[in-house]
Amino acid sequence: ALADDGRLVIIALQGGPKAEVDLFTIMRKRLWVSGSTLRPRSVEEKARMAEGLREKVWPLLSAGRVRPVIHASFPLAEAAKGHAVLEAGEHIGKVVLTV
Repeated sequence: ALADDGRLVIIALQGGPKAEVDLFTIMRKRLWVSGSTLRPRSVEEKARMAEGLREKVWPLLSAGRVRPVIHASFPLAEAAKGHAVLEAGEHIGKVVLTV
């Protein structure tokens, strides 16, 4: 689904650590695929990242220039419905529980 020269950043896994990819498509579309995890990083490094988010990302969110993709929203009392959507694995975006 990425456009030519698109970037995919993977920071968490839900379907396990292995996947099948079409390397020719990645090369043909000149895609960037990057992955990382926060777990092994030091507290100091995590603090620097949090500060960078506060300075560079939060203003974009506040201004509405960057928005999360919401697939569905459910009241907390209907959390089971939200879990069913996640388990089906056909969603694109976040499944939100409202309080």
